[in-house]
Amino acid sequence: MKNVKKNFSLIINNEQRDYYIMLLPFILWYLIFMYKPMYGLLIAFQDYSLFKGIEGSTWIGLQNFHDFLVSPYFYTVLKNTVVLNLWSLSIEFPFAIIFALMLNEVRGKYYRSFVQTVAFLPYFISIVVAAGILINILSPSTGVVNIILEKLGHDRVYFLSKAELFRPIFTSLSMWKTTGFNAIIYIAALTSIDPHLYEAAKIDGAGRFAQLFYITIPSIIPTIIVMLVLKIGAMLNVAFETVLLLYQPATYSTADVISTYVYRTGMLTQNFGLSTAVGMFNGIIGCLLIYFANKAAKKISETSLW
Repeated sequence: MKNVKKNFSLIINNEQRDYYIMLLPFILWYLIFMYKPMYGLLIAFQDYSLFKGIEGSTWIGLQNFHDFLVSPYFYTVLKNTVVLNLWSLSIEFPFAIIFALMLNEVRGKYYRSFVQTVAFLPYFISIVVAAGILINILSPSTGVVNIILEKLGHDRVYFLSKAELFRPIFTSLSMWKTTGFNAIIYIAALTSIDPHLYEAAKIDGAGRFAQLFYITIPSIIPTIIVMLVLKIGAMLNVAFETVLLLYQPATYSTADVISTYVYRTGMLTQNFGLSTAVGMFNGIIGCLLIYFANKAAKKISETSLW
């Protein structure tokens, strides 16, 4: 046993030392920016005062959580958060898979690379710029969409002030920005499929659709399950910046989500204790969701995160 420990120590010291040194900055970054701020979660249990600090603020236990749960905003922000994520889960999530499958069927190497690059580029566009482009396109006075509607004999529409239109607008912008990036994961999974499987299928007389349904899709099911579990775990997390840039008081009924409520409560009304409690509530529910989603995935299939 001593020899094993000695040999293991030598391996780490000689062969893996450089790797640990390279990893050290990332470990320090995580400790400083991810774990150290967890001390601030104490604010959720306090009547926090910015001038007194954490140590001088009054301890009030679970009062902030109670205030959020009985707040008239609780049901609205929770419903909007879940519904927006369900829109993403039912439209945006499968669209990336379909796009990857369609791109995989393209045989022209240069054309496929061009399409993949064009689809991937929006991911690098700042959300502020992307939202600005969308706002200008949908502008009731100078927007291209309203100009076309007017030419066709219809009245101009202020799209971003319509509460019922916020969800499709938000989902469309999110799809445009993230589809190319999300598809890369599935494209990488598709490239790992053994080409001999397709050759054997062709010999057996299987067509393109048969190969798709019996080889391609089953081969990437583990990747899809892992991504689905992660997506479900983030059900209460919505793209905060996108919502903040697109919503307005007229669309609060369908656009106000937990993250924007935290922002307004903490930054605008200076109720840091309540905003921290809401953020902590969001994180706890997210952990529970990803735990049960992973458990369900493990029970249904052999693929899971742990």
